Amino acid sequence: MASRRATRRSQEDGDKYSVLLPTYNERENLPLIVWLLVKYFEESEFNYEIIVIDDGSPDGTLEVAQQLQQLYGEDKIVLRPRAKKLGLGTAYIHGIKHATGNFIIIMDADLSHHPKFIPELIAKQKEGNYDLVSSTRYRGNGGVYGWDLRRKLISRGANFVTQVLLRPGTSDLTGSFRLYKKEVLESLIERCVSKGYVFQMEMIIRARQLNYSIGEVPISFVDRVYGESKLGGNEIISFIKGLLTLFATT
Repeated sequence: MASRRATRRSQEDGDKYSVLLPTYNERENLPLIVWLLVKYFEESEFNYEIIVIDDGSPDGTLEVAQQLQQLYGEDKIVLRPRAKKLGLGTAYIHGIKHATGNFIIIMDADLSHHPKFIPELIAKQKEGNYDLVSSTRYRGNGGVYGWDLRRKLISRGANFVTQVLLRPGTSDLTGSFRLYKKEVLESLIERCVSKGYVFQMEMIIRARQLNYSIGEVPISFVDRVYGESKLGGNEIISFIKGLLTLFATT
């Protein structure tokens, strides 16, 4: 019911949602995630565009994206590739420059974030006119599926430590499935200095510092279907360094 009310309100308000999809070696996942995005946006009758920011994937992800653009149209699939892997934060900056929506949705392209939750994110935003709405795996009926014990321990441990040290006021600080007002995301990115997995964490911390309002929606997070996880030892070390930097500077 809430999602249907949000649909009607978005149509009346003329809202448009720009989905930023940074990709690197996602040729197998990209057709599925795009199909699901189109499906749920069309069913909900939201105005949308999907911006694919490919960082020079050697597996042919860009070629797949070009085929999807031919299938769904240039107004719905916007391609803004880059020559090489330059980081998540700069991918968002690059995507925002070409976004025509007044709301921005960020999510992973590996099917970990199911587009079926997008109407719930939108409904939540409308409910409280939130500046940003973050998905959460650790509240309500949210959860994680497909991870082994090691990944679960790393995620839970990272979230617990960040809650203790930074007290962000949100239940899932490291998630990367969020809805932002466009001007809010632009403001936050200008202030963020972190890279990698710490980037998402800093976005929430900066949002609290600037008194932006934050809503949360529980989701089911599912491990990637195709390809390999990009979380490795170097990323974990970078996360710890970034966490300590934020603790010392915020």
